[in-house]
Amino acid sequence: MRSVVRNLAIAGLAAALLAVFLRQADLGAVWQEIRRADLRLLLVAVVSVFVSLVLRTLRWQYLLAPIGRAGFGNAFRMTLVGFAATYLVPARAGEFLRPYLLARREGFSVTATFATVVLERVLDLLTVVLLLAAFVLWFDPGMAERNRAVYDAVRLGGLLGAATAVVLLAVMAVLAGRPDAVRRAALGLERVLPARAAQLIARLAGLFAEGLAIARDPMRLVASLAWSIPLWLSIAFGIWTTSLAFRIALPFPGAFLMTAMLVVGVAVPTPAAVGGFHEAYRIAATTFYAVPNDRAVGAAIVLHAVSVVPVTVAGLMCFIQEGFKLRNLGRLASTAQGEDTSGEVPVLRTSRR
Repeated sequence: MRSVVRNLAIAGLAAALLAVFLRQADLGAVWQEIRRADLRLLLVAVVSVFVSLVLRTLRWQYLLAPIGRAGFGNAFRMTLVGFAATYLVPARAGEFLRPYLLARREGFSVTATFATVVLERVLDLLTVVLLLAAFVLWFDPGMAERNRAVYDAVRLGGLLGAATAVVLLAVMAVLAGRPDAVRRAALGLERVLPARAAQLIARLAGLFAEGLAIARDPMRLVASLAWSIPLWLSIAFGIWTTSLAFRIALPFPGAFLMTAMLVVGVAVPTPAAVGGFHEAYRIAATTFYAVPNDRAVGAAIVLHAVSVVPVTVAGLMCFIQEGFKLRNLGRLASTAQGEDTSGEVPVLRTSRR
């Protein structure tokens, strides 16, 4: 019952955001803008999406190195499956499914593998903030004059995001350096919980800290951030080329600003960020680059499709190749989240390298 209410609430939120997104759009004019888009540039954008996934996989392998050696093929396939699940299943289940499947295939601890995904998200946040800072410091052509309120909100969000990322990295470094201390602290829960429950939490907490092992070494952490920069530049490149396909005069550094706003839109908890993604792009394009509303709406729809559809199709194909059936995606994702461990879970086949 709880999941039904949650799904209905998410669907309602997505519908409301789409209504806001389309409230001033002429759908006939939007369709004409989409028809006039440059297909060649859109194909380049699709390629950039997969380039970003390759870079994301390479970075994940680097973060996983203290746990064990993960094959690129396995990590790439599970990344595709994870993104497909995130787009199709509520509650961002793919963030749990990706480390769950890779850990089962490679023989890693699920908890430690999940910790690397948490570290990934902090690195992503910090990288987006750094790109936004580069735009503000060196490439800003005077955006504050176009809409000071929105621009100030973006800059404030960037500052808060940077502070949050730095604090989280510091906390992770402390946890990673003291996994035994983390276990002992968690065992203190025996005062309020049954001993077996406290011991389980302590074991999981220790494994999570071990998954953050790369954060113990500042140089390796910097190297992880270095992997993140080309990753997010490729994402910005896809945003830029899609915008150019719609004859939007967006300079490449302007894609850093667009990226930061889209990250805010993607944070809205709807499947595939429907609604939030679209409205974030529309606001950025119309507010800062004076793009006609119908053109901005068309570009937002196509950019979302470019970002989501090819990855979802590829992820589902990988899911089937792993020996699963599509109807099991939601159940397996729930299992990975720890919400449903009572049902039968499909067994992974022998690891392929």
